[in-house]
Amino acid sequence: MSESGPDVVKSKLGTNGTGLPFNSVIALELHKGNPLSPLVNAGAMATVSLVKGSSADERWQKISKNMDEFADAQLPLNKDVFKSESDTNQHNRAIAYLLESANFMYSDPMEACDVYTRECSVAVTPRNLAIMAGTLANGGVNPVSGKRLLEKAYVPKILAEMAVEGLYDTSGTWQYDVGLPAKSGVGGGIMAVFPGNWAIAAFSPPLDEAGNSVRAQLAIAWIADQLKANIYAN
Repeated sequence: MSESGPDVVKSKLGTNGTGLPFNSVIALELHKGNPLSPLVNAGAMATVSLVKGSSADERWQKISKNMDEFADAQLPLNKDVFKSESDTNQHNRAIAYLLESANFMYSDPMEACDVYTRECSVAVTPRNLAIMAGTLANGGVNPVSGKRLLEKAYVPKILAEMAVEGLYDTSGTWQYDVGLPAKSGVGGGIMAVFPGNWAIAAFSPPLDEAGNSVRAQLAIAWIADQLKANIYAN
């Protein structure tokens, strides 16, 4: 978004939920190869390919630096996870080629898939995630470093993407019950944002069928309820 603008993100990556699992091939087929959202596997790989760079390594360095600045930490790559993911990511490779065939891949598809796999293998703590989310709660300024990392006008658009697809095919239920933009990962972490107020992160590995941490959802939902944090009620 910072490099290409929100209109390019909307047209080339999408702003809608798929209504299907995060790694769905059927979703691509139903929508003529359009990934619909940058927060599912297809859209995340398309996002990587859209980052400006002459090589996969240049894209990775930019993405890695961005994540480090959002977390205000040097986030390590978990090499064991990366190797395991790389050895078993045939499904994502197929998705990458489908994106290319539909003109929604903007670099070499296997390079984009590899960088995406590296992204998925970065090790973070709940504190890291909370600071990342806190940057969005703070209008794009990291609350620890004080550095502006995202234009303020772009923050609502990121939060809208999180509201629509942040918890995959149960995102609507999360908004209905909790009312906070949130993003989960299949590693068991979830971060949520109460815009202009605070952010929160929780971690617990056991996942539900949609790929979201069971306990992290319960913890954040309870705390949000206690603090009356619902963007649709404020």
